[in-house]
Amino acid sequence: MKKGIIVLWLFVAAMGISVQAQQFYNVLDYGGSNDSTGLNTDAIAKAIDAAASKGGGTVYFPAGKYITGPIHFKSNITLFIDAGAELHFSDDFDHYLPMVESRWEGTEVTNFSPLIYGTDLENIAIVGRGLIDGHGKKWWGYSEVTIREQKEGEETKWQKEFKRLNKDVLAPDLPGWVERGFLRPPFIQFLRCENVQIKDVKIQNSPFWTVNPQYCDNVTVDGVTIYNPESPNTDGINPESCSNVHIANCHISVGDDCITIKSGKDRSGRKVNIPAENYTITNCTMLNGHGGVVIGSEMSGGVKNIVISNCVFDGTDRGIRLKTARGRGGVVENIRVSNIVMRNIRDQAIVLNMQYAKTEEEPVSERTPLFKNVYISDMAGTTNRVGLILGLEEMPVENVSFNNINMQSKSGFSVANAKNISFNNVQVNVADEPFIKATNVSGLHINGIQNYTPKADRPMLVFEGVTDANIQQNFPSTGTNTFLELIGDENKDIFIHSNNFKNLQQTVIGNTASAVLTNNIDVQKK
Repeated sequence: MKKGIIVLWLFVAAMGISVQAQQFYNVLDYGGSNDSTGLNTDAIAKAIDAAASKGGGTVYFPAGKYITGPIHFKSNITLFIDAGAELHFSDDFDHYLPMVESRWEGTEVTNFSPLIYGTDLENIAIVGRGLIDGHGKKWWGYSEVTIREQKEGEETKWQKEFKRLNKDVLAPDLPGWVERGFLRPPFIQFLRCENVQIKDVKIQNSPFWTVNPQYCDNVTVDGVTIYNPESPNTDGINPESCSNVHIANCHISVGDDCITIKSGKDRSGRKVNIPAENYTITNCTMLNGHGGVVIGSEMSGGVKNIVISNCVFDGTDRGIRLKTARGRGGVVENIRVSNIVMRNIRDQAIVLNMQYAKTEEEPVSERTPLFKNVYISDMAGTTNRVGLILGLEEMPVENVSFNNINMQSKSGFSVANAKNISFNNVQVNVADEPFIKATNVSGLHINGIQNYTPKADRPMLVFEGVTDANIQQNFPSTGTNTFLELIGDENKDIFIHSNNFKNLQQTVIGNTASAVLTNNIDVQKK
């Protein structure tokens, strides 16, 4: 036994966890069972209490299968789930009572205990090569859709308890789930904690969001595998209103978004007003999921300083997705995406959508969100549409650049309600539609774009309501009939210069009064 502890000590040290005066607390020594019998909730709590009473330590799970209810952390505690060890969480909802302080999709509530939970802690970790299984199938049957279809008189005791505890909750602007009164718990949720690490474990079958730290500082999720089958809202990693977050070397395939960055929803999020800031996401692979890396739609506290790099998205519905709507408020800014490979993206590779929920135009106020300063570079792959930018009429998307892109796609870029958008060295072999369709855009810069699969009846660019466009250093390929179509009378100051148009039949069609062409190589003579 002593030799095993020494080996374990060395392994934990190799992973960078402080081992000075570290002690190990084997769950089996506190009444636990690893033979799929009994419930280990009390044994695990006793081991955590014993470690905490000595100032902290490692709660150790040797190989075997453990059944448990919720695990509540204390400071300076590491859960070490060894290779061959499996933690299987009960699907008896009563085991997750009493309800606790939580946050659910950006709204502060009192709800079922998360499966792994802690508040106001420091120096906590979940590590090892073992498995954590949330057995979420029963929970999935109580998704918001299912509850919405519930008949009168079918309200459960859990719904009644939720409503009792949340009478004064500051609900979202668009009501619904509070009235339904049943919210599935996140798998792992830590609130207001510092120095959080989740490393190397495999996590599967989450009831709801999987890894969901809230208001935490210095969070590392490294080498984690997350698998949730097709299921409602089972996002992978969702750090919300956290600072200094590091996500690396993870493999994720889930029922909703793979990685999502959030900071609160509507009035509740604006009241708390804690941003998500200083995140790095790198060297991850994302398979099934609605989005690879998503920001929003709950971003009312703001999101800033995000770096996403060296990732592979294979088969997700979308790649990089920013989404919000009127009513959220908040600013998303300073986002850099680079060195991304995408394959078989079913919808869009890049989405910046400020009309995620359809609403009517309204005066600018604290309810008005903003996207600005987004830089996307060095991206390759296959998708249905490369890019969608959709701002609000009263608040356009600002300052977005696409650089060194090489994609194969049915559709190119659709840009509406935006300003200061640039394309530099962007090659997309578009099967359908124009390369770029721009509507209500000011400050459009296009330099070195190319499509090697042109169609004679499709212009490369279509502008409607575009002002201050600068188009240069382009060389449309053979087979391109028309370079630019101008629709309507609202285009203004379209400057086209220093291009090679020798392969074209015609440069500009439509209302050409707004276009100024200088220093271009002429179109071919008929």
